[in-house]
Amino acid sequence: MLHMYLAMEKELLVVRGQQNKWQTEAKLTGMQTTCLAADPFQPERLYCGTFGRGLWRSLDAGNSWHPIGDPGRALDVHHDNGIPHAQITSVAVSAAEKAGSYGVVYAGTEPTSLYRSEDGGESWLDLKALRDLPSAPSWSFPPRPYTNHVRWITPDPLVAGRLFVAVEAGALIRSFDGGQTWDDRQPGGPLDTHTLVIHPQVPDRLYSAAGDGFGRMQGSNGHGYNESLDAGTTWRYPDTGLQHHYLWSVAVDMADPDTILISASPGPGEAHHGYSQALSFVYRKQGEAPWQAVTEGLPDAHGTIIPVLVSHPNQAGHFYTLTNKGLFFSTDTGLSWQPLDIPWPPIYQQQHQQALVVSELS
Repeated sequence: MLHMYLAMEKELLVVRGQQNKWQTEAKLTGMQTTCLAADPFQPERLYCGTFGRGLWRSLDAGNSWHPIGDPGRALDVHHDNGIPHAQITSVAVSAAEKAGSYGVVYAGTEPTSLYRSEDGGESWLDLKALRDLPSAPSWSFPPRPYTNHVRWITPDPLVAGRLFVAVEAGALIRSFDGGQTWDDRQPGGPLDTHTLVIHPQVPDRLYSAAGDGFGRMQGSNGHGYNESLDAGTTWRYPDTGLQHHYLWSVAVDMADPDTILISASPGPGEAHHGYSQALSFVYRKQGEAPWQAVTEGLPDAHGTIIPVLVSHPNQAGHFYTLTNKGLFFSTDTGLSWQPLDIPWPPIYQQQHQQALVVSELS
């Protein structure tokens, strides 16, 4: 059975079903959900970050959710064994690092800190060396320039301990030892990565959807789409065909590392700042061909907050995109789309969707 977890601005939606028979439940109602991850070794084990209410965990495929540890711990900055920040901005579970029966969990926060758990979230290690990088004083999130946060965490799916972390905004950094030590941002690399993907068939290839193309950040290389073929040491920018360069999400066909989808907007205002201003697009690229805008079956670009894209973990050519106008899927490598038949009340059109996880469970 297919399970989909939709992090909306004010709740988490859990969608289950198959063959157009879907059940939808709202969870964590009233919370600002920000990020999601499933444990690849126990896919019924899920983590959901919130902005202001800490990190939550489900052990039963999303049926029930509980704050990790003491419910007040996220607000207790003196707690020595937990996450001392209530603003969880990213979470990921490694498919290459296993501790007992769990995948190693990483959680990022605002202000920027990164934490590692080897016991399914019961206890956390502060990977404090990240905050001592030379570039750290320059990190700043434009809407709240007095702070910054860990926007994205990508554990390498094949190489244990290799980890990539995007700080919004200012750096894409990497670790080769599970976060104990770090390489700072590399020359020519993206400064404002929003989503970073690694394809298991091409282990050193990184796909970065970034805000650098908007050109507001000093030192920006001016490219929204960034690729590395050597695990982030050097970068290239195949952006021919792109008409909009503020990028948010990237997804790659699980069977073909050269079939890539991205979501794009003219700038952060059109991407994020409300239904009335929203203007966003989906682009597709295959091989060395130029990017092409995809429209068939997708909602009109006007009024669409910049989408979240993911590929199906097991089915070649299958993609999903979460928008404020609904959840859509494609079975032909992103060429055409259709909406998933689930309830979508008008209030959702006013919400900024945050994250999407797609999982197959028996």
